[in-house]
Amino acid sequence: MGRAGEVRSVVLMSTTGATADPLAALGALPGVADSVESVRKAVDRVYGHRIMRRRSNEITSEAALRAARGSAALSGADWALEEVRRRTDFGADPEARVVGAALRLTAEAGQLLSVWRQSPLRVLARLHLVAAASGDDRVGRPRQAGEAVDEPLIELPLPDAAEVSGRLEGLADLLIAGSSAPALVTAAVVHGELLALRPFVSYNGLVARTAERIVLIGSGLDPKAVCPAEVGYAELGRASYLAALDGYVSGTPEGMAAWIAHCGRAVGFGVRESTAVCEALQRGAA
Repeated sequence: MGRAGEVRSVVLMSTTGATADPLAALGALPGVADSVESVRKAVDRVYGHRIMRRRSNEITSEAALRAARGSAALSGADWALEEVRRRTDFGADPEARVVGAALRLTAEAGQLLSVWRQSPLRVLARLHLVAAASGDDRVGRPRQAGEAVDEPLIELPLPDAAEVSGRLEGLADLLIAGSSAPALVTAAVVHGELLALRPFVSYNGLVARTAERIVLIGSGLDPKAVCPAEVGYAELGRASYLAALDGYVSGTPEGMAAWIAHCGRAVGFGVRESTAVCEALQRGAA
């Protein structure tokens, strides 16, 4: 087993084994440092925009709306941005419920940063509760043996409930312990792992992308939440998203690095989106 395979087994199963800081080891994979540096430079550029110094709250609000639209699109509800902006009823049909869930999650993400540092599992449970917005007793907890998962766009083999429990605990332990890994690496692992596990009976994609969002904000890379990776994932396309996820699940050095790079490109697209919003505000056009 190569280094990435060893690291991934630690990330998924426990905090013991291959290395004291497995997330940092992922950061050393070929090409990852370039992805990290590219993201850092892009984020620095948008934060340095003159509009950000005066109207950052507006940029944050617009980024949240566009993030929700992008995340919902990846979960099968590909609505136009203006449709998301104008709608008030999100319970009428399955697509509307997905969009409503995405909007609620982006609004919730910034409220959970302090809890995330102490108990990521509590935050994940809260995110599922917010997304589902129902009294179903399966909501807000990891799925149990025999419970089906409604996640039709992700067709990977589904780990059983016992494996999900162990891997979630291992991931949470790593996050609480902390790492010297760049924020992009940690965010990509959280995102990829939740998609691979699909720990809840529904809305796993939305929850996974929101958890990535929390890591990027809480790490200090994107403290004002103006670099919506969800926009990038939607723009790069579902096929590319799923192909990159296959790389994560493979556990190979190339696959893991490709997934992290894909996440980096998505953040870059999010930066581009918010930069365009800044420039429109500067022109008085938005």
